[in-house]
Amino acid sequence: MKGQTYVIVAIIVLIIVAVFAVINVEAVEVNYLFGTGAIPLILLILFSVLMGGIITASAGAVKVFRLQRENKALQSENSEMKKNFEMDNPPNSKEDQTTIDSQNEQDNHK
Repeated sequence: MKGQTYVIVAIIVLIIVAVFAVINVEAVEVNYLFGTGAIPLILLILFSVLMGGIITASAGAVKVFRLQRENKALQSENSEMKKNFEMDNPPNSKEDQTTIDSQNEQDNHK
């Protein structure tokens, strides 16, 4: 449901930008660092929206990759800690393991 909401909002924003761009078709003068030029306003609007989307997506992708790397490192650390704990604390006998299992079962029912 969350993904559908994002798609619907993105479509609505896209329609609003498209209507706004189509309404503004006259040529405008743009001052560049090295000179000036006249281009249709529709191209300027669409280019600006496209660049904004690319920059936003790039920033989001960088954050996702960092979080994935951190998650992988933490999962590896967690599995290593579990192995070390199991090696340091082996069950003493079958009775001890039965007691631990029954305590876990009681905790799950609470």
